[in-house]
Amino acid sequence: MINNSIRFGAEVYTWYMHENGLTHAGKLGHMIEITAQAGFKGIEPIHYWMGNLKDPARLKDKLAEHSIALAAIALCLKWNDPTITEDEKRETTETIELLRQFPGALLCLVQIPSGRHAVQQRRKQLLEHLHSTAAQAANHGIPSSFHPNSPHHSITRTEEDYDFLLGGLDPTVCGWTPDVGHIINGGMDPLQTMKKYKSLINHVHYKDWDGQPEFALMGHGKVDFVGITQWLEEIKYKGWIICEDEGNEAYDHPDQVTLHDGAWVNNNLIQI
Repeated sequence: MINNSIRFGAEVYTWYMHENGLTHAGKLGHMIEITAQAGFKGIEPIHYWMGNLKDPARLKDKLAEHSIALAAIALCLKWNDPTITEDEKRETTETIELLRQFPGALLCLVQIPSGRHAVQQRRKQLLEHLHSTAAQAANHGIPSSFHPNSPHHSITRTEEDYDFLLGGLDPTVCGWTPDVGHIINGGMDPLQTMKKYKSLINHVHYKDWDGQPEFALMGHGKVDFVGITQWLEEIKYKGWIICEDEGNEAYDHPDQVTLHDGAWVNNNLIQI
């Protein structure tokens, strides 16, 4: 059996994919219900896409109703300017204030991709912004984790990007969220990359990939979830594994995809 310290949850981006969030806006409560039906134990919302559940009292009640934990909140910002903008400061502070009401939940830091121009300068700048934001969260007892992504216009997608960003990440203030689908989409081996930066891992995202052109329904692609989960078990990983399915099916059928993923995890990973 998988150790009790590893918990599986769902990411709301599976619902966000349709019309860039317009279709399912304001429906985080429904996503929590489906997450529970799927057998997951936690959920990771996107900070600006929580509707009326950005109110901590309402969020606590809805989570408790379905026995779901707040695993993390994804703070997705552009961080394109040399200094953090006033809007980015405000969104960061609001997200940290919300997380303070949920001890143990993590701040997942995601840069919204906007091109690979001036990549060396912008990677250095991003690292500074990650450290500044994570330090602010740490002052309130909130752990942070950096989540690279792999669109072609992202500066966090290649092995060179990883070597600079993860190699320069200060583990005293910020960990790393390996997203196995983004890692393989960026041309790297997920397990080998996770082993290389093992000491930074404090959160994990699972999505499948088949290269046609990118992501696949969980269990239908080429990611070795069993091998990766076995390794996480061996190193006694104690955090969340969050399923963030971006297969084509998720665009029109996010509920069914989330239910599928929960069943797939239960049938293929829980018994490891």
